[in-house]
Amino acid sequence: MRVVAVANQKGGAGKSTTVMNLAAVTAEHSKVLVVDVDPQKSVTTWAETADALPEGKQLPFDVVSETDPTMLKQMRDLDYDTIFVDTPGNLDNSEVLKAVVDNSDFVLLPSEPAALAMLPLINTYNTIVQPSGLNYRVLVTQVDSRSISDATEAQETLREYGLEVLKSYVRSYKIHERAPMTGNVATTYEASRNAEKAAGDYKDVARELLSIWVKENKG
Repeated sequence: MRVVAVANQKGGAGKSTTVMNLAAVTAEHSKVLVVDVDPQKSVTTWAETADALPEGKQLPFDVVSETDPTMLKQMRDLDYDTIFVDTPGNLDNSEVLKAVVDNSDFVLLPSEPAALAMLPLINTYNTIVQPSGLNYRVLVTQVDSRSISDATEAQETLREYGLEVLKSYVRSYKIHERAPMTGNVATTYEASRNAEKAAGDYKDVARELLSIWVKENKG
């Protein structure tokens, strides 16, 4: 069992999209639970929309809403391999975020590549993640596919700040933006070239994370 907190105190960083799509690709080979701790309940609403889809299009993982992040400790007894936790995206819920991290095994920090987006992420790391001592990685998201250099430059900047950054990144696609309204996730997108690329980004992220976790287990 591994509990993964997906966190950034800045809204619009792609937390919910990251949670849902990583859960989807991870669920192809293991049993996954998503826990929605964000008061906005974006993930919960997304899941409710997916429940109305045909059976083959419904979510391949379970979703629960939980206002008490300390319940994550009890959820470790459930029959799941991985739990992804969607967290609040603002400074007002710092205590909730700290409680989630305290009950997690790994933290994933999504961030847009823009400089003004990276500063709140660095603050989240300094105030929440670093004091916990947990292993973590930064994931650069919402990258313009016409300007991949934005991703590599952002990754290099974050590394210069001393942060651990994934080599993988996630490009911005309309299909990701529409997904919460349609109830779809990366593994249930309608077949198209862009859908394949969009899903492929999250599969790359999942493979890289799995490699990190395997090394942790060996250690």
